[in-house]
Amino acid sequence: MRRLGVRQGEAQKIVATGRLRVDGEVVEDSGATICGEAEVLQFVPQPKGLAPVFVTPDFALFDKPSGTLVHPTTYRTPHSMLDEIRHHFGKDANATHRIDMETSGLLLASRHKKAERFLKTMFEGRGVKKSYLAWVRGRIDAPFDVDVPLRQNTDFSTIKLKMLVDPEGKPALTHFEPLEYDPAHDATLVKAIPHTGRQHQIRVHLFHVKHPILGDPIYGVPMPVAIKYLDKVLTEEERLYYMGAKRLLLHAQSLDFEYRGVRYMMESQMDFERLKEEIVPPDRRHEVVC
Repeated sequence: MRRLGVRQGEAQKIVATGRLRVDGEVVEDSGATICGEAEVLQFVPQPKGLAPVFVTPDFALFDKPSGTLVHPTTYRTPHSMLDEIRHHFGKDANATHRIDMETSGLLLASRHKKAERFLKTMFEGRGVKKSYLAWVRGRIDAPFDVDVPLRQNTDFSTIKLKMLVDPEGKPALTHFEPLEYDPAHDATLVKAIPHTGRQHQIRVHLFHVKHPILGDPIYGVPMPVAIKYLDKVLTEEERLYYMGAKRLLLHAQSLDFEYRGVRYMMESQMDFERLKEEIVPPDRRHEVVC
């Protein structure tokens, strides 16, 4: 702790995540007495040149590309948004909320620990209004709500979905508004406004009403195909046929919140509507059975 200038909590986290080694062996007991040559694996940002789109003294806004993790899952993760965030703002900067790897769009990052605590609490307390855009299968003509509870799947032996609709699950409510129907692709551009913050909420709710998001590799495809995706052995041709697009066509479009007496209403500048050009036509993609 003295040598690295870290607090006790961070020191314990270093041990818990297997980043402390003594004489080449990983130390797993945070209460152990150690003797020998100690080394600590530390995060060194490896940015790819993604700049923030808006900056204040306390936080910054990024437009995350699809296919980029927010946080590294292991020390072998080649690149994540954390590389960009800490490259610009230092080791105390961090992402303040979740976005799935394949979802693109607005990501709010804190520039220091005090702002991180405040912003994370604000997200957890539903103090941030969010909206998303999605291209979905089929035609939707009128706004609607999906109010069905969700729970995390704990048994992956028969079903690989991470979240399930379950009467015993936690409440989940999403409002959907159709913005455009494209007959050539039999796809509707919808605006989604989640009123609760369950994991995969928008994806599961659209799958539940038989309008799964195009490009979704989990919800709305045959289970063997989802397994191939998770095992990273799915070919590009299979992905396009079964999922209808090479990426999940879901985009975090807006954030609306108040911070220190100032209201921030932020909109992504990405032209998500044009991504309909990447959708595989209906006669060349798998028909989904929900």
